[in-house]
Amino acid sequence: MTVTIIGGGVGGLTAALALKARGIECRVLESARQIRPLGVGINLLPHATAVLDALGVLRALEAVSIATKEAAYYNRFGQLIHVEPLGRAAGYATPQLSIHRGELQMVLLDAVLSRLGAHAVRTGIRCVGVEQDADGVTLRLHDSETGQALPPERASVVVAADGIHSVIRRQFFPDEAPYLYSGVNMWRGVTRMKPILSHATMVRAGWLAHGKMVIYPIRDHPDGTQLMNWVAEIETPSHAENDWAKPGRLEDFLPAFAGWHFDWLDVPAMIRAADVVLEYPMVDKDPLSRWSHGRVTLLGDAAHPMYPRGSNGAGQAILDAKALAECLGGQADPVAALRDYEARRLGPTAQVVRTNRTAPPDAIIREVWQRTGDKPFARIEDVISADELAAMLDGYRKVAGYDKAALNPP
Repeated sequence: MTVTIIGGGVGGLTAALALKARGIECRVLESARQIRPLGVGINLLPHATAVLDALGVLRALEAVSIATKEAAYYNRFGQLIHVEPLGRAAGYATPQLSIHRGELQMVLLDAVLSRLGAHAVRTGIRCVGVEQDADGVTLRLHDSETGQALPPERASVVVAADGIHSVIRRQFFPDEAPYLYSGVNMWRGVTRMKPILSHATMVRAGWLAHGKMVIYPIRDHPDGTQLMNWVAEIETPSHAENDWAKPGRLEDFLPAFAGWHFDWLDVPAMIRAADVVLEYPMVDKDPLSRWSHGRVTLLGDAAHPMYPRGSNGAGQAILDAKALAECLGGQADPVAALRDYEARRLGPTAQVVRTNRTAPPDAIIREVWQRTGDKPFARIEDVISADELAAMLDGYRKVAGYDKAALNPP
C-alpha cells in the first residue's frame, strides 16, 4: 500500500510519521516551494502531545516551546476571574505546549525526512484533482508556481490534508460555501518582552463586544525575555479574506485595548512592540456528512475547520493522523479502513466544531461579562461560583477529548 498525503502542514506531517510507524509507505506533496517556519503561536493540548510522544518527537518539541502551567481568565478591567492548572501541572501524563507554529512544523518535517528519506516530501506541487478506479487513485498535479501540468501519479490511498481551502474537499462538495464567518475578526502577533505572571500562563481576558485577548509565551530567550504570542479578537461586521499571511494594521484594533493597563501587563505597549501582526477572520465550516470517498479521505482543517477558541485545531488534526494510521494499519482493504477512520473521527470533531461556536473554554468570561453587565466586580464569588466555573471547563475537556480521567493511562 502506498499513501500520498496532500499538504505538508501539521496534520499531513504527523500522518506521515504515524503511517511510517505502522510500516505503511507514504509520501507528502506540498504546494509551497519551500517549507519555512511561518505563522504565530499555537497550543498543543495533552491529548495531542500524547500522540507526539508516542511518535518520538515530544522531546524535540519541548526544547523549542513553553510547557504551559495554567490558564488565567480576566475581565477587561484586569480583574481575575479564575485560574486552573494545565498540562503536567494538572496531573496529565504529557504537557500542554505553547509553541510557534513554524517550530512545530519544522520539528515534524525534520522527523519525516530523517525517518522516511529526503524524497518523502516534495514541494512546489499542487494537486488539482483526483480520479479513482478499482486499483487506486490517480492524482492530477501542477507546478504550484507556473501552473504547468506535471505527469500524473498513482497511489493506493490519498489523504487530503490541504487546509480550509482544500481542493479535494471542493471536488467532492462543489456547492459548499468557501467558509462561514463568525462575526469576529482576529489580529495575531508575537512580541519579545519580559515574562508575566507565572512565566507559563495562558491568559484569556475581556469579551468580544469590547475586545478580547488571548496571550501566552511560546519561547524562552537566553536574556530572560520571552516571545509572547497574542490574539486580539473584536466583533466586526466586515472582514478581510482568510489569508494567514495578510499584514494587520494597528489602527484597526489597538483603540479597543487602549485602556488595558494592568499591574501585570501593559497590553497596548505589548501590541505596539510586536515583531509581526497578521489579520485573519475567525471562520469555520459546517461539519460534513462524510470524509471518505472510496480510496480518498480528508484530514485536519480540510475535514473540520474550526474556530481557534479551544486551542484545539492542530490537536484534532494530530488525533486524525493517529486514527488514520491505526485504521490503515489494521486491515488490508483501504476502502474499509477509510470508512473506519471516518466513523472514529467525524462525529467527535463535528462536536468540537459546534462547541467552539457556542461553549469554548472562554465562555466563562462571557458568563461573567453578562452577569456583571460589563462592570468591575467586588468579589468574583458573588458573580459566579467556583463549581460553575469548573463545570463549564470540564464540559469542554470532555467534548474535545482530553478529559484527564479518560486520557491518562491507569
